[in-house]
Amino acid sequence: MMERAGKKNSNNAGFQFWQQDNHPLEISSQSMAWQKLEYIHNNPVEAGIVEKPEDYLYSSARDYNSLKGMLDIILLDPITETV
Repeated sequence: MMERAGKKNSNNAGFQFWQQDNHPLEISSQSMAWQKLEYIHNNPVEAGIVEKPEDYLYSSARDYNSLKGMLDIILLDPITETV
């Protein structure tokens, strides 16, 4: 699979492991920031590494669940409902 991807891209000598492009998005709202954060927190769960996001030792999901993670982070403010 990596060899096939490498042959499709003239920037490679043989294999391609990482995606070489990115498409940055501006995080334009608090709800969008939370959506991206939840996506990141769920990556180890989707990969089958842990059962719950807060079980992953290097995840900020621990801090959002009143546990201490390995890294110092600044928590996002909770989304406030407006009526």
